[in-house]
Amino acid sequence: MSYYPRTNHFSARSFGLFEQPVTAKRRRHLRTLKLRRQDATMYPTTLTQIARANPFSAPLFTLQKVEEPLQSHKGQRSRRLAAAATVDEEVSCEFGSSKYYALCGFGGILSCGLTHTAVVPLDLVKCRLQVNPDKYKSIGNGFAVTVREDGVRGLAKGWAPTFIGYSMQGLCKFGFYEVFKILYSDLLGEENTYLWRTSLYLAASASAEFFADIALAPMEAAKVRIQTQPGYANTLRECAPKMYAEEGLWAFYKGVAPLWMRQIPYTMMKFACFERTVEMLYKYVVPKPRSECSKPEQLVVTFVAGYIAGVFCAIVSHPADSVVSVLNKEKGSTAMQVLKRLGPKGVWKGLFARIIMIGTLTALQWFIYDSVKVYFRLPRPPPPEMPESLKKKLGLTE
Repeated sequence: MSYYPRTNHFSARSFGLFEQPVTAKRRRHLRTLKLRRQDATMYPTTLTQIARANPFSAPLFTLQKVEEPLQSHKGQRSRRLAAAATVDEEVSCEFGSSKYYALCGFGGILSCGLTHTAVVPLDLVKCRLQVNPDKYKSIGNGFAVTVREDGVRGLAKGWAPTFIGYSMQGLCKFGFYEVFKILYSDLLGEENTYLWRTSLYLAASASAEFFADIALAPMEAAKVRIQTQPGYANTLRECAPKMYAEEGLWAFYKGVAPLWMRQIPYTMMKFACFERTVEMLYKYVVPKPRSECSKPEQLVVTFVAGYIAGVFCAIVSHPADSVVSVLNKEKGSTAMQVLKRLGPKGVWKGLFARIIMIGTLTALQWFIYDSVKVYFRLPRPPPPEMPESLKKKLGLTE
């Protein structure tokens, strides 16, 4: 292999007096430069440059030029679309578009509304354990007492406010999470987003849950009244007017602050733990990259990561959940009064039931949410990897 000494710009070689040999390394360098020039020609739009800069795309992604017909069925001219997609995968919309956010919100409605409604019997027993531990000694005893007093149908009490409330919460939680994640990522830039990705997940999920709890609070208050006060009301149509007549609009929103105490830490753990668990599973457990995994294999990873995240979620949010349950049952109490009365031991009543419920719930929510993305062919970026520019700064590449 030939060797040339380092020279300045005005060397004999720069004027073409000596021909530089084309080595394998130089051929790779020339090929890279050629590809970069092609990219600059193929992907000139600002939107595409933002998509390429997004840390939740590139390493396992390729930008594919998708040619759409010049004339659509409505007679409108269609534009050329460059979207982040895995190899050989066609997506139905752009990452970060209005359609993308709308379908993510729809996925949130299904994932939260259906799963919370499915576990209403367990949730009912858990709430009764929290507000009346003298009567309901354990999970099994709680089910037995409830069936003995109200029959099997009594286990479904509160299903209507649960379905409505948590559907609205899911819409805001998952929809706004995608919005805030992309917004904060653009503010941080590619390199800082990778370095601070856990903080990004925490901030985006906390911001989303703030609005989600405002949507959830009225139905959560009605649900707890129906489930924990026998004889108060059996249906949402009975409960809501009665609550309004007794305490006014405040009856539906007095639990919003404790909801924030319970749900914001829960959601921060849910999203951040899930995102990092998925990243670690693909890195250390799954024997092949995500791009080589089939859709069912990817959904299995989603379910496992969701269950692991759910266990941590239950532990973090349980004390506040106990306060919410007691607060919505009683009239005139404040969160601090309930917290003092329960004490350090009382706030952990019903934790085991909540771990089972929330672990299963969170795993199913992520599974349904990811399945919706697969069904509607939404962009599903792989776990983030270190940007090339950051690798160069850290001396990890030549």
